[in-house]
Amino acid sequence: MSVTTDPALLARLKELFDARDRGDMAPTIAALLAVLEAHPTDPHVLYEVGGAYDTAGEEETAAGYYERALEAGLAGDTLRRCLLQYGSTLRNLDRFDESLAALDRARDLFPESESVRVWHALSLHAAGRSDRAVAELMELAADRIRTPDLLRYEAAVRGNADYLRSLDSGR
Repeated sequence: MSVTTDPALLARLKELFDARDRGDMAPTIAALLAVLEAHPTDPHVLYEVGGAYDTAGEEETAAGYYERALEAGLAGDTLRRCLLQYGSTLRNLDRFDESLAALDRARDLFPESESVRVWHALSLHAAGRSDRAVAELMELAADRIRTPDLLRYEAAVRGNADYLRSLDSGR
C-alpha cells in the first residue's frame, strides 16, 4: 500500500533537490538525512536520500535507500523514477540480473516510459546482451520517432529489431 507524503514535506524535498550542487552533494545529503531523522519511514524521503547518495557516487549506500523506499510503498511517477534509478545503480554495481529485474518491473508498470526503456537497454548492453539492447532501442525509435523518413523504413526497423532479439533469445 502506498504511503501518501504530506504536501509540505514534498515541497521541502523539492526545495532540497532544486538547491543541490551535483559537484558537492554533502550539504544536500546532510539536509536530507535531517529530514529522514524526522520521517524515517517516508518512502519519498528514503527515495530522495538514495538519489542524493547516487548522485554523489555512493551507489552501495544509494541502493539500500532505494530498496527501503520501494518497501515503504512508493507509487506513481516516484515509483517509476525509483525503479529506474535503482536499476541504473545496480548496473553500476555490476549486479546485472538485479538491475534488469528492477527495470523489467518498471517496464511492466510503466510501458510507455521512454526513459525506462532506454535504461533497460543500457543494462542489457552492460550485461553483455548487446543484440537485445540494440533491438530495444530500435523498437523505441520505431515507436516514438514518427517522421516520414523513419516511417518509410518502419517495417525494416521492426524486422531488424526482431532479428536481433532472436539472436539474444538463442543464447
